[in-house]
Amino acid sequence: MTKKVTMQQIADHLGVSKYVISKALSGKKGVSGATRDRVIQTASQLGYFSQTSGYVKPIKSGRPEEAPDESEVKQSMFVLMPNIRFQTKDSEYWGKILDGITKRLEDKGIGMFIVMEQNVESFLHLLNPEGIMGLIGVGEIATPMLLEIHRLGVPMVLVDHEDPLIPSDTVFANNYDCMYRLAKHLIGVGHRNISFIGNSRYSRSFFDRWNGFRNAMEEFGLWIKDEHLTALDNMEHYDEPIKAWAMRKKKLGTLPTAVVCANDSLAMDAARAFRELDIDVPGEISITGFDNIDTRHHSPSLTTVNVPKETLGARAVDKVLERINYPKEPFEKILISGEMVYRDSIGSANRQPRVDS
Repeated sequence: MTKKVTMQQIADHLGVSKYVISKALSGKKGVSGATRDRVIQTASQLGYFSQTSGYVKPIKSGRPEEAPDESEVKQSMFVLMPNIRFQTKDSEYWGKILDGITKRLEDKGIGMFIVMEQNVESFLHLLNPEGIMGLIGVGEIATPMLLEIHRLGVPMVLVDHEDPLIPSDTVFANNYDCMYRLAKHLIGVGHRNISFIGNSRYSRSFFDRWNGFRNAMEEFGLWIKDEHLTALDNMEHYDEPIKAWAMRKKKLGTLPTAVVCANDSLAMDAARAFRELDIDVPGEISITGFDNIDTRHHSPSLTTVNVPKETLGARAVDKVLERINYPKEPFEKILISGEMVYRDSIGSANRQPRVDS
């Protein structure tokens, strides 16, 4: 019988400590992305993933001598979050979802292995269905990858993502209701000309936020189809397209009194664009965001919706464990309520937009 590959052998092969290997395979902080990639590649080449799940139990104290022995690893949880666009562990949004998953698994004594692989073949090489309890997918994941996971019969829960081709449990913030309430608040303080900024097709969450906004506007007879900035390609910042859109609106005298942005990053980009155009926030235009990421240094402070990001992750763990125990139960879409956070970036609609001569 082939001798079992250990973490110590991987460490010796790379010339690093066993503690580094343990941290890299468990997705713990303190290991660079390049080192982690080298560890995963070497572990794969040595056959580590083919004999076991390749995961380690969370190290609670952070002391090297308490890293668990490989023989203790039976089954663990696979956490898949492909590293695309802004979807990274360092993100103030996605990173906190991962924190929620990690904390809940640690509390339950379950090991985990975070993979940010985008290539289906590479991912399947790592995936050993017999060595894992289940899989939690975080954010956007390509359909071919989800189809392979489904084909293998691995219990799966998706967080902030769904795929019409893949039957699975999902966990979302209650995006529609939160955006509906936020739009109604703006209407309640006098705004009637309100525009939406964000690509409604970017994700299911953005689509639900767009629909919540639209329905609130339609309910009050305020919906105007072509007043919104939704044709946004994927880029790091959106200052320039927002600025060009606002310039056109300002010249035509149709600048809205408020803009509802699909998330906080877009809202901060909008605020910078308006500042460059000498459009006062909130004096001339109110701005709202969504997600409640860290905007402490933003002025004025941003009105937003707090998405309980750690709770999304924790609830996904609970659901995948429930799915493992009750595999034949109907699939569920779990919605976690968000909370309005009212700050200084909105005011009443008591001004007339300035028109450049």
